[in-house]
Amino acid sequence: MVYKFCAKLICFLLLAGISNAQTILNGDDPHIHCMGRVQLKDGKAQLQCSGTSAKSNFNSTSVKVLLNDEKGGNFFNVIVDDKVTKIILLDKSGRQYVLAENLPAGNHSVELFKRTEAENGKTCFNRFVLNTGAKLLAAPLTKKRRMEMYGNSITCGLAIADTVKGGNGDENNYLSYGGLTAKHFDEKYSCIARIGISIVVSWFAGIIADIYDRLDETDPNSKWDFSKYALDIVITDLGQNDLWIVKQPANEQYQAWFGATGATVDVIVNGYVGFINTIRSRYPKAKMIVGLGSMDASKEGSL
Repeated sequence: MVYKFCAKLICFLLLAGISNAQTILNGDDPHIHCMGRVQLKDGKAQLQCSGTSAKSNFNSTSVKVLLNDEKGGNFFNVIVDDKVTKIILLDKSGRQYVLAENLPAGNHSVELFKRTEAENGKTCFNRFVLNTGAKLLAAPLTKKRRMEMYGNSITCGLAIADTVKGGNGDENNYLSYGGLTAKHFDEKYSCIARIGISIVVSWFAGIIADIYDRLDETDPNSKWDFSKYALDIVITDLGQNDLWIVKQPANEQYQAWFGATGATVDVIVNGYVGFINTIRSRYPKAKMIVGLGSMDASKEGSL
């Protein structure tokens, strides 16, 4: 009995020593720079919207991350020293993922970038785990320019990596037009978008005006603090789904929103103008680019 107890105690102490030897950066650690609408709470960071990310600088030869994914199926880009080195698909087990190992000695950076939209569920970013003897470096500098985008599947980056038909793997916000624009101009990037959403009627219950001001997209009581920082530019790209649905009076959402009264193009236009005015009231000094869905741009009658 004494022998078994001693053996267990030794194992516990060894494991504790290994754990203590590692360098831990919790999700809300000031050495980590988060981008997008990220909720920091209880030492963790919640990555939900497309394009949300967490980045840190360090001196270590390896880095892991502890993640809990709400639904399983979210995809993340792993970016080491500003290069995409792998893509990880999360499961629901809540575990560590190896982001990089056998790095050369010296300073490095690691970034975890959410490719998939909020509809795929929330990802709880618990911590980065560095190897023994690692040194923490100052957090990446906050970018001087700030850009925010509102849109639908085009803005999410749906089908950009079309290798998994019908699955989440073909969605890649990192290579969406917003993601590429932000990288090109070195801008702080925030993306509020959902596949199928629109201005006055979507393919599901809810429209862009319902989620534009949320920190947690699934919680109507979770509000984003628009005074947190001023934006330099706002880009909207909406209307594509409206245009399709208003031509389908038998559609469930058409019936829910318009019933027997019907819908016209003017309803979409007026709704879009109202939404833009709402965004303008939140960001009075930002430049704005207002786009329309591009999937019918080549059709006769398009502007």
